Amino acid sequence: MPRIIYNRLRSILFLRYVGASGFALAADMGLFLLLLNGGLLAPAASAVSYTIGIAAHWLVSSRLVFTSGSATRGAERWRQKFLFLLSAFVGLAVTVSIVTLGEMAGIDPRYAKLVAIGVSFVTTYLLRKTIVFAVR
Repeated sequence: MPRIIYNRLRSILFLRYVGASGFALAADMGLFLLLLNGGLLAPAASAVSYTIGIAAHWLVSSRLVFTSGSATRGAERWRQKFLFLLSAFVGLAVTVSIVTLGEMAGIDPRYAKLVAIGVSFVTTYLLRKTIVFAVR
């Protein structure tokens, strides 16, 4: 019975995306906190750490999450990489904007980053599901 449940959970796209996002978030947030502690300004730290999270997310998303819509090579693979990067830039703009506005409002940048994580997550998931890895 546990194997059936495991296979069912693995087959659910959104749950796989949540797992990939958790992995990328760990890389992003860990680096963000390190950079903040190192004295980097919060908006710059959020941009740098988000960029590392993008690379981690591409690796997991293209290999383990969007398996039915992921191209393996050629022009279509490059197209997906480009669109993934564009979706990441949208998420980056959302993230940096929220962290910047939060800091301007006197909110602890760590809390602003948490809000940005949620908004960016939903935005990039929808872009990636409906555009980047849409099954043609």
